Amino acid sequence: MIHLTNISKQYGSQVLFTRAKLQILPGTRSGLVGPNGAGKSTIFRLITGEESLDDGEISCAKKSVIGYFSQDVGDMSGHSALAEVVSASSEVMKLGEQVRIMEAQMCEPMDDDALANLLERYGDTQAEYEHRGGYDLETRAKSVLTGLGIGPADYSRPVESFSGGWKMRIALAKILTLNPDVLLLDEPTNHLDVESIVWLEEWLSTEYKGAVLMTSHDRDFMNRLVSRIIEVADQNITTYSGNYDYYLREREIRREQLLSSYKRQQDMLAKDEEFIARFAARASHAAQVQSRVKKLEKIERIIIPSEQKSVKFEFQDIPRSGDNVVAFDDLSKTWPVDDGDDKKVFSHATGLIRRHEKIAVVGVNGAGKSTFLKVIAGQTAATDGDVNIGANVDIGYFSQHATDLLDLKKTVFETVQQVMPQDSIGVIRNLCAAFLFQGDDVDKKVSTLSGGEKSRLVLATLLARPVNVLILDEPTNHLDIQSREILLNALQRFSGTVVLVSHDRHFLRSLVNRVFEVDHGELRSYEGDYGYYLEKSELNYSS
Repeated sequence: MIHLTNISKQYGSQVLFTRAKLQILPGTRSGLVGPNGAGKSTIFRLITGEESLDDGEISCAKKSVIGYFSQDVGDMSGHSALAEVVSASSEVMKLGEQVRIMEAQMCEPMDDDALANLLERYGDTQAEYEHRGGYDLETRAKSVLTGLGIGPADYSRPVESFSGGWKMRIALAKILTLNPDVLLLDEPTNHLDVESIVWLEEWLSTEYKGAVLMTSHDRDFMNRLVSRIIEVADQNITTYSGNYDYYLREREIRREQLLSSYKRQQDMLAKDEEFIARFAARASHAAQVQSRVKKLEKIERIIIPSEQKSVKFEFQDIPRSGDNVVAFDDLSKTWPVDDGDDKKVFSHATGLIRRHEKIAVVGVNGAGKSTFLKVIAGQTAATDGDVNIGANVDIGYFSQHATDLLDLKKTVFETVQQVMPQDSIGVIRNLCAAFLFQGDDVDKKVSTLSGGEKSRLVLATLLARPVNVLILDEPTNHLDIQSREILLNALQRFSGTVVLVSHDRHFLRSLVNRVFEVDHGELRSYEGDYGYYLEKSELNYSS
C-alpha cells in the first residue's frame, strides 16, 4: 500500500536515516518507536507529503486515503463539535452530492451511449462513496464523538468553547470518522481517560479495517493493538514482528547476537592487522600482506548501535511517618460556577491512607480525581468534613501544572541543585542521568526543554526531597515509555506512601496495591490492586 524505499533524510548535520526501508501493507497494525529526535514524526510528514526526501522513493497505492492525527490540532472555530468532525470528510460529502446529481440525471431522457456512460460513472462513484462510509457519515461521527467522551449534549457546542485537551479529542474524532485506508496516529491516547482509551482500542480492533501506523506512550495500548514494531534509531529503520513486549525481548536478543558477531570480527581484524604489521617489511611475505590488506578493505565493519544507559539513583533516607498518613471524614467539595449554583465534586467521603500504601485514584474525566488530590494535599480547602494529616508526614505534591513553576532561566543542573544544595556534583549529575539528562543535557536551559523533559525534571526534583508521602496528579502525562518505566521503577522502590492519578494501565497494574474510585460524587475504596479493582468495579474496564 505504502512503500518507502532507500529513503534518506537529514537536517543540517543531523542524519535521521540513510537508505532505509519501510512498508505499510493493507490491514497491518504497526507501532513506530525510537528515541526522541530519531525521526518518528518525520516519517509521518514524509508519508503525508508535508516534507520531502533527500533521496529515495515513496510510493502509495492509487486512490489511497491517508488520515493523519498529530498533536498540532490547528485552528478550530466557527462550527459545532459535530459539524467540525464531519467537515474533515468533505471529499466524501462531495461524492454523495455527485451520486445525488447523477441519480437525478438518470430520470432525464438521453441516448443509450450517454446513459451507459452515466451508469458507469455512477457505479464507480457510488462504490467509492459506500467504501468511504458516506451513507452513515453523521451516524459514525456521533458514535466516535461519544466514544471519545463528547456526548449528545455537547454535539452542538461551539468547538471554540472546548479546552485544548477536548479539542484534541475532536481532532482525533475527525480522523477516525474519515475512515481512511491508512491511519497515521501520533500519540492518540494523550488527553484521553481510561474509558476513552479502552473505547479507542475496541474501535480500532473491531470497527476499523484499514492499516494503522502509530506512536504511543501507552504500553498497554501498543501491546493490545499492534502486531509489528518499526524502530527508528541509529540512522536506520528496523522492523520486528510482534507487539511492544515482544520487540523489547527480540531487540535484546538481536543486540546480544550483534555483540557476539562484533567480538568475533574484532578478534579476526586484530589477527590480520597484527600479521600485516609484523610482516609488512618482509619481501617474502609481500603477497600475503597485500592479500590481507585487500581483505580488510572489503570487510563491512559491524557497528554497535548506541544505547542509552539506564542509571538508577538511590533515595535519601526518608523520615518515618505515622502508620495513619491521612484520615478524611465526611469530606465534601463544591466549586462555584457562573450560574450561581455550586457544582458538587464529591461528598461524604470517608477513608484512611496508611503508611506504605500505593493508591490509585481512578474515575472518568471530570469526576473529581484531581480535586480530591488537592484537598488531601492541602492545596485547596474542603467545603465540608475534615482532613487529618498523620504524625511526621511530609507531603510532596506533583500537579498537572507543576512545570509552570520552573524557573526558565535556570539550567537542568541548577534546578536539581536547588533542592539538593548539600549534595556533591556527582550525586546531582547521577540523579539527572537517572531521569535521562545525561552528559551535556544537564546544561540545557529549562526554557528549551520539551513538555516531557520538563515533567521529568519536576519529578526528579520532587523525588530528590526527603518526603515520605507523594501525591501525584497524572505524572505520566507527556512522558514517553522509557521515562514512564524510569518513574515506575523509582516509585516501586520508594519506601514511603504514594497516592496518584494516571491513565496508564500498565503503570497502575505494576505499582498500586489499593484503589479509590471517584464516581458520580462518591468515593469508593477497593482493598486490592488494580487488577482486583477491574474485576470488582462496575465499570469493569478491560485489563
